[in-house]
Amino acid sequence: MQWLWAIIVGFVLGLIARAILPGKQHQPLWLTTLFGMAGAILGNAVAGWIGVAHTGGIDWTRHLLQLAGAVLIVALGDMVYMSLRGGKKQMT
Repeated sequence: MQWLWAIIVGFVLGLIARAILPGKQHQPLWLTTLFGMAGAILGNAVAGWIGVAHTGGIDWTRHLLQLAGAVLIVALGDMVYMSLRGGKKQMT
């Protein structure tokens, strides 16, 4: 059941990250989901490093770090995806 939650959270984080980033992202939806999942893992790791991974109540700091990780990975992943496809990203 944890893998299902990981996919759902990755999908939601990836979509939010795409909405935050300016311009059009060119990666497919399945790749956005994987990037969101990687961002959640990165955010959890950073939260553990700074000591806020487990707090009482809702872990807002951890969730914000997960979102920041997703934004970073979606942005970098889009650049890598476009360079591998041979396309040039247009600035809009």
